[in-house]
Amino acid sequence: MCQDWRRLTFVHWRYPPERVQPLLPAGLTVETFDGVAWVGLVPFLMDRVRPPRGPALEWLSRFPETNVRTYARDERGRSGIWFLSLDAARLPAVLAARAGYWLPYFWSDMSVTASGSRWGYHCHRRWPSPSARCDAEVEVGAPLADSEQDELTHFLTARHRLFTVVAGRLAAAEAEHPPWPLHHARLDRLDQNLLSAAGLPAPDHDALLHASPGVEVHIGMWHFVGP
Repeated sequence: MCQDWRRLTFVHWRYPPERVQPLLPAGLTVETFDGVAWVGLVPFLMDRVRPPRGPALEWLSRFPETNVRTYARDERGRSGIWFLSLDAARLPAVLAARAGYWLPYFWSDMSVTASGSRWGYHCHRRWPSPSARCDAEVEVGAPLADSEQDELTHFLTARHRLFTVVAGRLAAAEAEHPPWPLHHARLDRLDQNLLSAAGLPAPDHDALLHASPGVEVHIGMWHFVGP
């Protein structure tokens, strides 16, 4: 599938690796940076969802999404994203992603708003397991200079592989996209329990933020990892 990810904010917190590892399936090991695991809350606007050589369906092709994710390596040492949850505002898209991509999608009441440099995100989960939520307001700042795009920034944002489990077997799909045009960002308000709903303790420290106007992303087909 091809899709555009717009008005995206990366909100990341540090966690001890031993708190994250039990949330991963067999065959994946939590990936760390300087001995620390990272968990991301990533709200954005999904746009122009379409097959590689087909048109976008107007109503189904544009909707908010929020994912909770961490980073892992498979037994071959390849790194990628492991999604703890994904919330989306279109029920048909949720059902298709659960059935076709075997990802933990939830149907939620959601919105993404923009007023100048202020971006707002709303998410209230409907199905299944209702009651999880996320409301956030972000002030987007200047673009990151080249010197500010350090190894940690690359570790958190330059991700080109997704993992899932299909019929009990670990699988991966490649995600192709250009480098994110990253901006500084400030979190002015956050009320969320998506991390707790995913099985993590609530963060006890400030988050690290990056924002991006977005890129075009191509998600490939799943292929099994290992035997």
